[in-house]
Amino acid sequence: MNQPRITRRELLASVAATPSLNAAPSSRPNLVYILADDHAGYVLGCDGNRQVRTPNLDRLASEGTRFAAHYCNSPVCTPSRQSFLTGQMPHMAGVTRLPTPLAEDKPTLAKQLKRAGYSTAVFGKMHFNVPGRPGLHGFDVACTEDVVTRSWNQNLKPRPVAAGIQTKPAWHPFKDPARIWLNADELPYPRYEADMRSLYQLKLAEEFLDAHQHQPFAMWVSFMEPHSPYDFPIEDRHRVSPSSFTPPRVGPEDGAQIPLIFRDLSDRDKQGIIASYYTSVEYVDRNVGRLLDALRRRGLDRNTLIVYHADHGYSLGQHGRFEKHCGYDPALRVPLMMRWPGRIRQGVIRDLTEHVDVPATLVDLLDIDRLLVQHGQSLRPYLEGRQPAAPRTWIFSEYLENEEAYIRTDRWKFIYCSGKRKRDDGYITGDPTPGRYVRLYDHRHDPGEFTDVAATNPDHVRRFETLMLQRFRSTHPDAPDEPQRLSTEEALDWYVRPRDAGSR
Repeated sequence: MNQPRITRRELLASVAATPSLNAAPSSRPNLVYILADDHAGYVLGCDGNRQVRTPNLDRLASEGTRFAAHYCNSPVCTPSRQSFLTGQMPHMAGVTRLPTPLAEDKPTLAKQLKRAGYSTAVFGKMHFNVPGRPGLHGFDVACTEDVVTRSWNQNLKPRPVAAGIQTKPAWHPFKDPARIWLNADELPYPRYEADMRSLYQLKLAEEFLDAHQHQPFAMWVSFMEPHSPYDFPIEDRHRVSPSSFTPPRVGPEDGAQIPLIFRDLSDRDKQGIIASYYTSVEYVDRNVGRLLDALRRRGLDRNTLIVYHADHGYSLGQHGRFEKHCGYDPALRVPLMMRWPGRIRQGVIRDLTEHVDVPATLVDLLDIDRLLVQHGQSLRPYLEGRQPAAPRTWIFSEYLENEEAYIRTDRWKFIYCSGKRKRDDGYITGDPTPGRYVRLYDHRHDPGEFTDVAATNPDHVRRFETLMLQRFRSTHPDAPDEPQRLSTEEALDWYVRPRDAGSR
């Protein structure tokens, strides 16, 4: 079916026409919520990485509060994004698998802001899995990835690529060899920077700013990078040298669990993939700088709360993987930073925090009504230089596509898997249904998570199984229907099953 044509004039008219009735006083701060796709917490200059150049994000972090031990509640796009939009754990939000759309009756942060008088908009990737339209999930302007991409393709005529410049092919994950769809040859997207989709997306966001400078607004800008194939413009080719990277070592326990699609990658392939990812992260950083400059030019930076984070982390060869979809730290830990000049302290917080804490913090900090269901706890005390009454001592995350869940403390990582489900995400191993297993890693002595010490620490295993079961029972909508007389492991098996509409 042919998609309807969207002219730039029509799109910008819809942006400018955002309703401003019932707007709160102009003293109320604006919110700019910046998202990256697959940006791992360790690929950031201010996190101590000396091989990546992220000056704009580093500056943003230095001007506000950076949460250095922040973890997603699911290492996959759709469940993670809907957890921090709704404030609910993925299993409560009803979205635990990649293709599941968020139910339209779910409470969201955007709906809450709209009720409080904010004009709301999103420009970019949200993984709603339905076409963008005004009002969707509380966004007056819903220029989601489908709308932005269609408008960009229809309205922007790109400059022809000069002869002799090799660019990447169309993205066909799991159909092409992994080295192709993971961009091991470090090829740029076939457009110059002025014609890139992210720049077009930023221009739409600036039009929204121009139309809403005198009323409170909440604007999401969600970039589609650095998600594979790690897009970056032609000007950035050869920006990062593959030879500067050493692929992470693979541990003795990793062999059987490495997804089959990655097993043919050579060390040179891995170096190229890492270089492409780093180049794409640096491109994201440049676009974040452009957005911050746009706020500054309009005098909006002083009264705007800015949040930057990613949906989840990303593995770049750790444990033989180049994806998320697992419980290792590279896939779970993500950047989180907040800035509000004069209102938020400058510093770094190293206590554990979770994605669901972000919406809980925003409704508290902006002084609007709490979300109807709120599984997170407000980080406001940290932002104001105080210690919260009960800092988190552990975080919870889940990947129900593979019927597994995780607990992370400052020392331990616990992984529980039913081992019963043959996953549909493309990352199948040589043993797709291995049966129930637990793994325990001691970060004090094994920060790379190579040695499973579950067998020699049964008390810790029992403790973490109990904590995991408590989190499920206190947040899962089906908890009242839990069968009686199940063992702890049987009960966990019951909870880790995906129950999204259409799940098998």
